[in-house]
Amino acid sequence: MIDATTPAASPADAAATAAATSTAAAISTAAAISTAAVTATPPSAMRYSPLHGIHEQLGAAFTDFAGWMMPVRYSSDLAEHHAVRTAAGIFDISHMAEIHVRGADAGAYLDFALAGKLSAMALAQAKYSLILNETGGIIDDLVAYRLADDHFLVVANAGNRFAAATALSERAKGFDVTVTDESDDYALIAVQGPVSRAILEATAGLGDFATPLDELKYYRETAATFIGHDLIIARTGYTGEDGFELYIQVDAAADLWAALTVAGEPLGLVPAGLACRDTLRLEAGMPLYGHELGLTTFPVQAGLGRVVALSKEGDFVGRAAIEAGPDAGARVLVGLAAEGRRAGRADYAIYHGDTEVGVITSGALSPTLGHPIAMAYVDADVSDVGTELHLDVRGSRIAASVISLPFYKREA
Repeated sequence: MIDATTPAASPADAAATAAATSTAAAISTAAAISTAAVTATPPSAMRYSPLHGIHEQLGAAFTDFAGWMMPVRYSSDLAEHHAVRTAAGIFDISHMAEIHVRGADAGAYLDFALAGKLSAMALAQAKYSLILNETGGIIDDLVAYRLADDHFLVVANAGNRFAAATALSERAKGFDVTVTDESDDYALIAVQGPVSRAILEATAGLGDFATPLDELKYYRETAATFIGHDLIIARTGYTGEDGFELYIQVDAAADLWAALTVAGEPLGLVPAGLACRDTLRLEAGMPLYGHELGLTTFPVQAGLGRVVALSKEGDFVGRAAIEAGPDAGARVLVGLAAEGRRAGRADYAIYHGDTEVGVITSGALSPTLGHPIAMAYVDADVSDVGTELHLDVRGSRIAASVISLPFYKREA
């Protein structure tokens, strides 16, 4: 259940609400989505989004992602990628995990459980953080929202839901908090791209914003309603574009997707899958757990040293290991750019002369930039910007240069 306080719908919204109900019902009825698939299941069982029926109707190709059957594309990776960069894309990210922390000690507890200083967050603020193990490695990277003085929402990656929830629960001992994994109660829809705000503002039935969208800053959230359902709208995303992520009850997800689609179609909105989400986040230099981040990765190696609040008072899990630092010779994350059309992929080796000095973690032919890009871990002595390296692309050596991340940054 979404715990967000919003004012009741005004009479002036009645006509818009009725229109949205009619439009959304027509689409969602055709989708015939069952919510039974989103009840709690063992991590070994295949899971399905509450929007799965809609994706099938749209002709999506699917892939198994962290135990979820999720849409990988609807039309083409390139078309969906360019739509997000130039107009907007709508993503189903209901596989993400939502963990609530409530109680008088919520802020102090999260200061201990996570790497950042969560107690300093303002109301309605979002913050990127890390949950570390005792040896300084990364269990997960996540986003926390402060919904009230004593209430935080922690959003973890799908593949790390159980690891994150377990670690957070174990770390609650001695604090006046309750930690509850409420992932099965939520659907999560992202609208990303330059016209995303215009789409939300045009969506029938979506209103009662605690903070107007044109006043909502990046990495902030607001309560809102959609046809009588409470929801949380966050100005966050994983594409490098402006955009919003909408947390709503499972039984209202199909109607919300439909209403957003109706509002967005004249503005160029298209459904977008995980394939373009990956190239978008790569261009934006955003790490992906299991590629750039893992249990043996120190934050400083991944360029995330600033996320760890060593200045905060008291202990936190992993502090001693972080202060000691990684072993001498630990590799560091860099960006690589090459010419031509042949892109390095994850696990491809990197050479400096005849010496292997690193490995690619993520790579692609950038749809926006038109040349190959990659993120990679390399030896520190070849990590300076401008250093010339070579990628081993299926037996051929491809020249590449170390460049600063991100590869792409949207205009303000």
